[in-house]
Amino acid sequence: MDSLSNTIIEALTLLFNGNAELWTIIGISFQISSTAILIASVPAVLIGFTLAYSNFFGRRLLISVFNTLLAVPAVVVGLTLYILLSRQGPLGEWHLLFTQTAMVLGQITLSFPILVAMSHSAFQSAEMRAWDTARTLSNNSISAFVIMLREVRFGLLGALLAGYGRIIAEVGASMMLGGNILHYTRNIPTAIALETSKGEFAQGIALGIILVLMAFLLTMILHYIQGRGMLAHGR
Repeated sequence: MDSLSNTIIEALTLLFNGNAELWTIIGISFQISSTAILIASVPAVLIGFTLAYSNFFGRRLLISVFNTLLAVPAVVVGLTLYILLSRQGPLGEWHLLFTQTAMVLGQITLSFPILVAMSHSAFQSAEMRAWDTARTLSNNSISAFVIMLREVRFGLLGALLAGYGRIIAEVGASMMLGGNILHYTRNIPTAIALETSKGEFAQGIALGIILVLMAFLLTMILHYIQGRGMLAHGR
């Protein structure tokens, strides 16, 4: 019990004393995940919008594909991209394996189905009449699309938070694609896995505290957004 208490105290000391290695890992993790979610969000929202308000051949199949991809494990995504980016792979000449770019690609792949599926649900909740009204009130399709973005903004923000929460804590793809290189590709989840395997629990607990606080913050923001959305629609 004393050993556990001492480890927790050491973990808190690492956090509050500004341990350079620890905060470098945290910074890398947030940098990579934020880049991935920003890149993925625009095309994902456009696809979600198209799936909600357009009728075309294969639409239902495409929706099913994105819903199925929600359940694909991170390690499978990592393995697929690893094969593509390895020296023997079709994209090996790009030399992206074990780089931050490879990690960003992995996290984009993981977050994309979530963003598409939740954006599609958000746009569908507004119904087709809202889109028809937006087109009537605006001069062009772009203006109508902006009106729809404002209409479903709470649902879209929820999608972004859910996607971010998914990738900030995943370890499988990051470990395979980044290689867990200190000061370069070592992020929070891979560092926790490494330190735990070495029996060094203080840094792992410190980073775990960051992830728990992040999850709590995202959950609180999501509840707040959902509450604002319900108020905005008079519920």
